[in-house]
Amino acid sequence: MTEKRSAGLLLHRGTTGRTEVLLGHMGGPFWARRDAGAWSIPKGEFGPDEAPMDAARREFQEELGVPPPTGPYEALGETRQANGKIVTVWAVGADLDPACVVPGTFSMEWPKGSGRMQEFPELDKVAWWALDEAQVKLVKGQAVFLTRLTELLDR
Repeated sequence: MTEKRSAGLLLHRGTTGRTEVLLGHMGGPFWARRDAGAWSIPKGEFGPDEAPMDAARREFQEELGVPPPTGPYEALGETRQANGKIVTVWAVGADLDPACVVPGTFSMEWPKGSGRMQEFPELDKVAWWALDEAQVKLVKGQAVFLTRLTELLDR
C-alpha cells in the first residue's frame, strides 16, 4: 500500500507591518463547531502519477474555486501528519479576497449510518490570519510550515 500524500499552496502577504497567511476552515460536520486546530492550508491528495506541484495548483483551484497565483513558488518541504499522510507545501506571495472563493464540495454519509449522502464544502470559511493567530487556528500537523515560512521570509 502506498502512503497517502497531499500537496498545497500557502499564500502569504505583508500588510501593515505584519505577515498574514490564507487558511481555510475545514468543511463538514466533524469540524463545524471547532475553530482552534480546525483550519488548513488549501491542499489535497494526489497519486503517484501526478507531480506534487501540479497537485498543489490543482487542489488550490478545486478547494477555492479560483486559479492559483502565478508564483514564484518557494518550497517549504514536507511533513508527516499524525494520520501518517505526507504533506508537501509551497509558499507564494499573493493577495486574494476571501469573498471571491467558491469552495469545492465533497459527499459523505451523514448522519453516519443513516444511509443518506450529503454534500459539504471542502472549506466552509477562508480568511487571512497573522502568523501568531494562524499558529492557533492551523491543524497541528501543518504548523511546521508557518515556522518554515517565517525562516524563508527572514532570509
